[in-house]
Amino acid sequence: MQILDGKSTALKIQLEIKEKLNKLILDGYKQPHLAAVLVGEDGASKAYVGNKVRSCERVGIKSTLIKLDSKTREKDLISEVDKLNNDKDIDGIIVQLPLPKHINESTITRSILPSKDVDGFHPYNIGKMNLGWPGFLPATPLGILKLIDEYKIDTEGKHCVVVGRSNIVGSPMSILLARKSDPGNCTVTLCHSRTKDIVKYTKDADILIVALGRPESITGDMVKDGVVVIDVGISRVEDATAKRGYRLKGDVHFESVSSKSSYITPVPGGVGPMTVTALLLNTLDAAIEKGVLVS
Repeated sequence: MQILDGKSTALKIQLEIKEKLNKLILDGYKQPHLAAVLVGEDGASKAYVGNKVRSCERVGIKSTLIKLDSKTREKDLISEVDKLNNDKDIDGIIVQLPLPKHINESTITRSILPSKDVDGFHPYNIGKMNLGWPGFLPATPLGILKLIDEYKIDTEGKHCVVVGRSNIVGSPMSILLARKSDPGNCTVTLCHSRTKDIVKYTKDADILIVALGRPESITGDMVKDGVVVIDVGISRVEDATAKRGYRLKGDVHFESVSSKSSYITPVPGGVGPMTVTALLLNTLDAAIEKGVLVS
């Protein structure tokens, strides 16, 4: 069993981004600029955004964090996004999810210019992905592809089972691994909460990607020997013996599944750092595409 170390892989890619940007800036090119919007005081969201801001600083991407009150009206959030859309210095925009319940996430996603949608959630960018056209891919699936590529995992002709059909991870992941590309060329099965006899599919998986949001729901008796396992889930599970009163758990029961795996991601330190790195890659691409890096 080999650990798919997302943390070290992310740092390696970030170093490559930094070196590329340093050369461009020395040649008189403009520094890319990412704007992040945080609505409310959700602890996990604040931590995620903080990590993204620190990662931008690490590679040399300028970042702006806009904090809004949890009672911010939807129309006022849209107005804030419009300002960023019209700001020529801003290359990428992210609005941290989840949003307060009174704000429609789909409406906000559609309000971001597709050319600045570095999260890859806008319908325009999702459509390009479905057609196999170049464009911004959703950050978590893109990060997973980069991790698979880094470890040179063979995907061609493999049976990939994706558990979870969210628009952020499961659905795009199933599309990307079925594409005629490398990584890709998989035969893909997409399972979800209504799938009958899900174990039948997970046991047949050569590559298993789990994005359910239910801690330790995949156990060792549900997979075959040699499977490649990518655990996207991360949940806080109360534990009085832990220093913080909780432990972070993935959707996969690591102890029982890792003993049968050829490769497996840890939680934390697996997919999470790769998601942030994919966001940086998309921001760099956004800047290049709009020409802001041209001297």
